[in-house]
Amino acid sequence: MNELKEKSFRIEGQVKLSEIDTLQDLGRSDKELKKELEDVREALGKFQDTLYAHGKYGVLVCLQGMDTSGKDSLIREVFKDFNVRGVVVHSFKVPTELELKHDYLWRHYIALPARGKFSVFNRTHYENVLVTKVHPEYILGENIPGINNVSDIDENFWDNRYRQINDFEKHISENGTLIFKFFLHLSKEEQRQRLLRRLELKEKNWKFSPGDLKERKLWDLYQECYEEAINKTSKPHAPWYIIPADNKKAARLTVASILLEALKKYKDIEEPELDEKIKANLENFKEELEKENK
Repeated sequence: MNELKEKSFRIEGQVKLSEIDTLQDLGRSDKELKKELEDVREALGKFQDTLYAHGKYGVLVCLQGMDTSGKDSLIREVFKDFNVRGVVVHSFKVPTELELKHDYLWRHYIALPARGKFSVFNRTHYENVLVTKVHPEYILGENIPGINNVSDIDENFWDNRYRQINDFEKHISENGTLIFKFFLHLSKEEQRQRLLRRLELKEKNWKFSPGDLKERKLWDLYQECYEEAINKTSKPHAPWYIIPADNKKAARLTVASILLEALKKYKDIEEPELDEKIKANLENFKEELEKENK
């Protein structure tokens, strides 16, 4: 049975996605994967209770991946044992009219986790160097000074975006947000099979969009953009983890295990001690409550 170690998936140097496997054999049956995930997510739920009581950190979990990479089901399964008030999921779609009146990071700033809570970004601020780089015409809708045509969007523009994203993550990290960024690394063939299932299974039809096939034709370009984004923005305070995603159950366990291992390293996150005066009077408080039944 292969041991899951956070450092095995954390990106610390330059990577080529084409050289990283999309399928991992953890040496576990589906039943074993399910049972181990149950244990890990229960421990994560308990950690969130302590995180809330401690009240000094928030945790930001960022999920990126091609269509069908399993983001929705991973969120459902990994965070199932959390107090519902302790985790908030944000699915970022096409920017609204209000969001376009602000800079591209605004909607992500206001969705950051409060101290003591988890925020999960299902698609993230990285869409602004992924889908917009594949479709640079989308940038024109942001009404940025000096950007009047697609021809105005040069490499310097993208370099500035990467710098801004790195600055954003550095700022929130220094102010108590623990950042985890996961790229669900899916093979093109596995995506084809999952899209086919959406068409073949009636209960899955609603998930399919003809746009999925249009974007699939741009697979190689998306891979280039993901690779560049990961290489330019994986930092010690905001690391990227590349998760083989062809096996959904293995991917869920991997993400959950990485989170638990990394979060346990924060030894200062513990439940606060009661005030000494309150602690000294616990028996008196207990006696007062017990008297109410007499």
